Amino acid sequence: MSPAPASNPAGILLMALSMFFFAAADTIAKFMTADYHAMQVVGIRQLGLLAGVLAYLSVKGLSTLRTRRPGLQFLRGACATISATLFVTALGFIPLTDATSIAFAAPFFVTILGFLVLGEPVGIRRWSAILVGFTGTLIIIRPGFDSFHPAYLLVVLAALLFAARQVISRVLGATEPTVTTVAFTAVTSVALLALVQPFVWRPVAPEHVWLFALYAAAAGLGEFLVIKALEIAQAVVVAPLQYTMIFWTTGFSFLVFGTLPDIVTYLGAAIIIASGLYTLYREHLAHRRAQAEARRGGGS
Repeated sequence: MSPAPASNPAGILLMALSMFFFAAADTIAKFMTADYHAMQVVGIRQLGLLAGVLAYLSVKGLSTLRTRRPGLQFLRGACATISATLFVTALGFIPLTDATSIAFAAPFFVTILGFLVLGEPVGIRRWSAILVGFTGTLIIIRPGFDSFHPAYLLVVLAALLFAARQVISRVLGATEPTVTTVAFTAVTSVALLALVQPFVWRPVAPEHVWLFALYAAAAGLGEFLVIKALEIAQAVVVAPLQYTMIFWTTGFSFLVFGTLPDIVTYLGAAIIIASGLYTLYREHLAHRRAQAEARRGGGS
């Protein structure tokens, strides 16, 4: 398969749209945690993803589920499940925009785990960007201040597990198609969350049925759009668009909850985003150097 074009306008549009749908899903999740357990909310979200996977399998066949590394696939699914559950749990206690901003620390964890687990080289500039990014995270969390809530730490842990999921995806990407990985994540998530539903489930009120349906659809559509964006455009081009989610969550927070972040949150978010963009840029340069060295080695 030929590589994706560096800058495909359709890929950029799809990634931007995916952030809108993810922000919408998180807004609904925060709203629903007032009446339902976080594990029930996440379970319904993953049912939406599973429905999309089953629809795909009905067309493409069960061959999509063939995998050479079932253990890693299960581990990725478990990381995704716990990460989503921790994030939604935190939404019940802290502002949506705060949670989104802290979750942007995930790329820093990806770099750290890539260094520790995969042995990927990390230079002093990227380490410095990571340090600055985590400083932005601390500015939002404000440990020691009255505004601090332990739920902020749940988001940090969720970001760490999300990063672990991404690192596992890098390993799986060498042998597994993306759709296979997504399918296994959906199946694993639903299976794990089904185990706890008897203990947390409460009947869904009739007026909430459409909200849960919209929630599952928005989350599933967001996942699908990210996959398509990465198929038709290079990650280095579309990945920075993940930070546009902060604008959507800010708008949704104001419209639904009547709240806006304070200036300290904006400052912390700006630091995290700037550091994240720089980290992505440095990773892109490192990847290009590695490719150039590989080509030189192959030509020698």
